[in-house]
Amino acid sequence: MKVTVEKNEKVANMVFGSIYPLYLNRLEKNGRTKEELDQVIKWFTGFDQDTLQTLIDKKATYKTLFEKAKIHPNAHMIKGVVCGYRIEEIEEEFELYKQCRQMEKLIDELAKGRKMEKILRQEKK
Repeated sequence: MKVTVEKNEKVANMVFGSIYPLYLNRLEKNGRTKEELDQVIKWFTGFDQDTLQTLIDKKATYKTLFEKAKIHPNAHMIKGVVCGYRIEEIEEEFELYKQCRQMEKLIDELAKGRKMEKILRQEKK
């Protein structure tokens, strides 16, 4: 599927704090924890726990979230399909949408029981 300007804007304006509980609910149903969810988000965004919680509490949009984030240098290693979109084929002009899908891919992997050391990608030495 192709990302459109409208789709990118819709995601940019979604409130992260309203989606976060949905992520958490899904993970808890699969035996994962809030701490694991936060660990994955903090790895991807570079936030500490206080910053992450502040963004949730202040109802920051995905646009604000990703503008403030220092995306992990290994984020390019996140590949695959999320919601019908192949992450590595999302155009650069839709960077925010790509980042959202990358984060969701990590959360999907967590929900499916993947080991944390596999989710938090490391360069092979």
